[in-house]
Amino acid sequence: MLIFRRPDYTSETTQFIEQLKAQKPTLETQQREGRALLWDKTVDRQVWAEYQAGRVAQKPYVYQTQA
Repeated sequence: MLIFRRPDYTSETTQFIEQLKAQKPTLETQQREGRALLWDKTVDRQVWAEYQAGRVAQKPYVYQTQA
């Protein structure tokens, strides 16, 4: 046992997040559901390959007029 041990430090941000989670127990579930709406999707590799094949190469200087 250490005589001069300090209590574990928690920042104000960590305290705020812990307090928020205590007030709203469903917060983490709602965050996961929101993420699933936009990010957690399966990728159709065939469609992605067709998209990549259909791209047009960009010109070296985009703002140059056609003269």
